[in-house]
Amino acid sequence: MKGSSGKPRSGAVRKGGHGKQVGTGGHGRKSLEGKGPTPKAEDRAWHPAGKAKAARERYAAAGGKGVPGQRAQRPGAPRGASGAQRRSKSGDESEIVTGRNSVVEALRTRIPATTLYVAQRVEMDDRVREAMKVATNRGIPILEVTRPELDRLAGDGGVHQGLGLKVPPYEYAHPIELLDEVLSGDETPLFVALDGITDPRNLGAIIRSTAAFGGHGVIVPQRRSVGVTAAAWKTSAGAAARIPVAMAPNLTQTLKSLKERGVFVLGLDGDGDVSLPDLDFADRPVAIVVGSEGKGLSRLVTETCDAIVSIPISAATESLNAGIAASVTLYEIARSRAALAE
Repeated sequence: MKGSSGKPRSGAVRKGGHGKQVGTGGHGRKSLEGKGPTPKAEDRAWHPAGKAKAARERYAAAGGKGVPGQRAQRPGAPRGASGAQRRSKSGDESEIVTGRNSVVEALRTRIPATTLYVAQRVEMDDRVREAMKVATNRGIPILEVTRPELDRLAGDGGVHQGLGLKVPPYEYAHPIELLDEVLSGDETPLFVALDGITDPRNLGAIIRSTAAFGGHGVIVPQRRSVGVTAAAWKTSAGAAARIPVAMAPNLTQTLKSLKERGVFVLGLDGDGDVSLPDLDFADRPVAIVVGSEGKGLSRLVTETCDAIVSIPISAATESLNAGIAASVTLYEIARSRAALAE
C-alpha cells in the first residue's frame, strides 16, 4: 500500500521480509488452536475414576474374580475365622493397656500386642526393664513418645506410669465352653456373673478379686454391660491377662444352662433371704451374680438364681460397692474350700 507520496508506507511490511504479514489472522494463531477436547475422567490417570479403571485392569490381568479391592477369602472360612476379631478400616478398636503392672502381666501372658509405648526419660525400674526386654524378644516395636502423647493415648484419667501397650480387641470366651474347660481340669468351678455393671473399674476390680481367691472366670452380658476396656485392664492390675472373661448373649439363659450342669447360682442382694455365712459352698460349683449398685439384680435374673444371699454389714452402711461385694463373697467361698481341704 502506498501513501499519498507514492512511496510505500513505513511499517506496512516487517523488516527483513520474514514472518507473518501484519493483520488479524497472524497474531497468536497457534494459541487459538487449543489442546483438543477434554479427555474423559477415566482416561486421566490422576483422576479417581482413572485410578479405579487402572485398578480394574490390573485386577483383570491378574485373573481375579469378584469385586476389585476386596481381600480374597479362604474357601469355607467365615469372616473372622482366624480367631481374631476383624476391625473395619473406619476405626481402630485396639486398646491401650497402661500402667507398669498391667503392661508387664499382659506381655508375660503373650497377648498379641502390636506396640509398646515408653515415655521419654521414663524412670527405669525392674518392670520397665522387663517390659522392654520381653517386647524386644517377641519382636514388638518399642516407640519412645512424649508424656503428653502417652497421656492422649491413655485417655481421660488414664495413669500410664510411663508405659502403654497396644493390644487387639479382647477375645471373649463362651460361658459353657469355659465351664467344660474347668471341669476337664478336675476342679470345682467358681464364676462371677455381672448383671448391669457398667463401670469398667468395677469389672477390673472383680477380675482381680476372682484371680486372688481362686475363681475361674467372669461372665458379662452382651448388652447393657461393660466390656474389657483399657480402664478394666488397668484396674485389674494385669489379672485380665490370667482370668478369662466370657460373654453371654443372654445372661438369664446362660445362668439356666449353668444350673442344668450342676452349678449353684447365687445372687447378691442386700435384702437376701439367706446370710452369706449360713451357706456352705465348699464342695459345689458356684456362680456368683452381682448386680449394679444402683438397681441391683434384674427381675429375671433374680427369679433364675437358686438363692438370694445378703452380706451382713453395719446398719450405718447402706450398701456395698459391686466390686467389694464380689470380693467378700469370693473370700468366704475360698475360706470354706480351704477349710475342707485341710
